[in-house]
Formats: sequence, structure tokens, C-alpha cells
Amino acid sequence: MSNGVKLSSLEKRGNKYWYRGRYWALNQPVKSTAKGKKMMVLATKTINGERRVKIVHFGALGYGHNYSLKAKRNYLARSAGIRNKYGELTRNDRWSPNYWSRKILWPAGKRATGPRTTQKVA
Repeated sequence: MSNGVKLSSLEKRGNKYWYRGRYWALNQPVKSTAKGKKMMVLATKTINGERRVKIVHFGALGYGHNYSLKAKRNYLARSAGIRNKYGELTRNDRWSPNYWSRKILWPAGKRATGPRTTQKVA
């Protein structure tokens, strides 16, 4: 399992950090640069008392998100049981795509208003 990069080792400018060739706001999703993914985030996590960061890409491009109450209920119920290779639930792990999909694309406390499909960007 990757332990990410120490946040203290990154250059800071204002509230953004320089990582892999660009400035990032922590835990703020942006459009993904990975083929086939909707969004990415520089996620933070505390490991052994030390704050670390890692890029997480999430959301399959071409599939809709949060488009109906029924779809939302089904997704949230299904994704609540997703586990990593160590058998741990991923719904509360900030370094898992499942956590960010549930939080950003399928938020539990908001109305279902997303698109049925997403367009591929050339």
C-alpha cells in the first residue's frame, strides 16, 4: 500500500501545494487528466501522526452520476460494502476512489440532479 508523500515536503504558495507539476488545493476535486476518469483530487490522510498526500482519480467517464433518487440509493447501498485488498471498507478512506465518488458524485444529503451520461472530452 502506498504511503503517499509527506505534505511538509511540498512547496506551499498560499493555500496550494506544488505536486507533480502543478499547484493543488487539498481535498478539492478538479477535472481528471487520466483517460476514462471524471475527476481527481489531492487527498490528505494522517499516517503515524504525519499528514500525507496522494492523487486519487475517480468516476468513470461516460457513465452518469446522481441522476435519480433510485439510482442514488442503489449506488450508495452497493458502494457502502466495497472493500480494499486488505478487507477494509473504503467508504471512509480518503485515499479511495469510492470515498470521493460517494462524497462528490453521489452525495447523500443532496437532490439527484446529475447527468445520465457524461460526454468524453477529446
